[in-house]
Amino acid sequence: LRASLMLAVEMQDAEFAEQCQQMMKQGSQWVDANLFNGEYYIQKVRGIPANRIASGLRNGAGAADTMHPEFQVGDGCQVDQLVGQYMANVAGLGDLLDPSHIRKTLASILRYNYKASLAHHASVQRTYALNDESALVICDFTRGTLPEVPMPYYAEVMTGFEYSAAILMLAYDMQAQGVECIANIRRRYDGERRNPFDESEYGRHYARAMASWAAIPVLSGFRHDPTINAIEFHTNATASTQQGFWSTNTAWGTFKRSQSNIQFKVVYGSQKVKHVFLPPNAGHWSASQLNRSLASNTDTNPSNQKTRINLAEILEIRKGNSLLLIRN
Repeated sequence: LRASLMLAVEMQDAEFAEQCQQMMKQGSQWVDANLFNGEYYIQKVRGIPANRIASGLRNGAGAADTMHPEFQVGDGCQVDQLVGQYMANVAGLGDLLDPSHIRKTLASILRYNYKASLAHHASVQRTYALNDESALVICDFTRGTLPEVPMPYYAEVMTGFEYSAAILMLAYDMQAQGVECIANIRRRYDGERRNPFDESEYGRHYARAMASWAAIPVLSGFRHDPTINAIEFHTNATASTQQGFWSTNTAWGTFKRSQSNIQFKVVYGSQKVKHVFLPPNAGHWSASQLNRSLASNTDTNPSNQKTRINLAEILEIRKGNSLLLIRN
C-alpha cells in the first residue's frame, strides 16, 4: 500500500493515492493495536470452517483441521516478523508501523532468537548451524506457548531470515548488533566450515541469502531515483568522515564524505545526475567537476523537506570521473 501510494502520487492520481493512504493507515494502526504484545508482533490463529475455503486451497500443512490448523507460529517470536519493514527500508518507503514498536521488536529478536552458542539449542530438524556457532533461530517460544504441532522448522537457522533482521537493526540505530549478526553468518560460511558461495537454507544456492546485499545501501545511505536522475546520501551526521560503495542500473563507484565536501566517483559505467538529496537542514552546497564549477542551487524539497542540490543541466559522469559537492 505504501508503494502504491507513492506510485499514485508520481502518476498524479489523487483519488487512488487517498484510498491507499487510508487503507495503509487503518492496517498499520490495526496491526499495532492487535498484534503487538508489548515486546514483539505475534500471529493470531483464527479457525475458518472448511466449507468456507475452496477445496483447491486446502492443500498442504495445517489444512486437515481448518478450525485448529497445525504448523503455526502463534505467540512465538519470529525472526522475520518485520520482513515487510525490511523491504520498505531498502526501497526508501519509511516506517510502516510504530517506530518504537519496531525497535522493541528488534530488541526482542536479539533477546529471544539470538543464540550465542548452539551447543545446547534443541533442534531435530535440518542443521544449518551447530555446536559453538552463533545465530538467530527462526522462531523462539521463550515467552510464547509452543504449539502442540508448531511450524516445522521453527528451531532451524537460515541466513536469509537472519540478514533481514540484521539489516533492520542497521537501519534502526542498532548497528553494532546488526554487524555482529552478519559477522556470525560469515564466520559460519568462512570457506573452512562451509562453502562461502552457498549459504544453504531449504536448498542449495537458495536465493533468500541474497538479502545480504541490502546491508550495503542501508549502511552507506545511498539511494538512486532514475526517473529524475537523482542520487541521495543519508549521511551519518555523527561521523566526521564516511566512505562507501554505491551502485545503480548503469554504473557503480565510491563516495567519500567529510564535514565540508562529498566526492561521488564513477568506477564503472556512466551515471546521469541532475539532483542530489541530503538530509534536512544540510546547509548550502556548490558543485564542481574536473576543477570547474557547475551551475547549481540548493533548496528544500517541499514534499519531504530534504536538502536538494539542483544542477542547471543533467551531468553525465563517466568512468573515472567524479562529482564534487562542497559545503558553502
